[in-house]
Amino acid sequence: MRIDVLTLFPGMFSGPLDESIVGRARTQGLLDLRIVNLRDYTHDRHKTVDDKPFGGGPGMLLKPEPIFEAVENLRREKTRVVLLAPSGRSFTQAIARELVEHEDLLLICGSYEGFDERVRENLADDELSIGDYVLTNGALPAMVVIDAVTRLLPGVLGDDESSRDESFSHGFLEYPHYTRPADFRGMKVPEVLLSGNHAEIAKWRREQARVRTEERRPDLIKEPIKSSSN
Repeated sequence: MRIDVLTLFPGMFSGPLDESIVGRARTQGLLDLRIVNLRDYTHDRHKTVDDKPFGGGPGMLLKPEPIFEAVENLRREKTRVVLLAPSGRSFTQAIARELVEHEDLLLICGSYEGFDERVRENLADDELSIGDYVLTNGALPAMVVIDAVTRLLPGVLGDDESSRDESFSHGFLEYPHYTRPADFRGMKVPEVLLSGNHAEIAKWRREQARVRTEERRPDLIKEPIKSSSN
């Protein structure tokens, strides 16, 4: 998979995307990640990328000219262009699975007061937000999207089942996990996990995932939990 990132702050990507799973995916050739400086597509000596909004108001807007030129240079036949901005649809695990189906992504990081609307209307295939809060720019959201998508690529995790059985993969938070020792300072691992009965373990995990989701993220539950006595 290839991902291009168009940003005003390429230095922010050094380090986080060179480590851990994303770093290994790049080393193994499973992810071709390219960080592109938007200022490289300006033509004045000040490398200007922003200007005041028509009609007045605070802040500055990203100008259309460098973004259009960058996208026209970077976009290939199957590229999906994604804006990172607060007005986008909320990024979820389901959307990460949508994006991993595309072999070529171009992520455009927002800055200042956002984009000239002509960028949204004429260049973007999608627009994503990672939450209802304001960040300095779109670099961190781009990194979140890259990380979530990369770990879904075949071969990245070693065991592809790992990405199928975790939080949000089935609409619920993940069930509790335990490891050795079975008794730590009087805190014991649930007996069912030591039983060797895989059917009962699977049942316990499903129940725990649903209960945890109802307690912590009830917005994810479409149907009420049925009592175990029913």
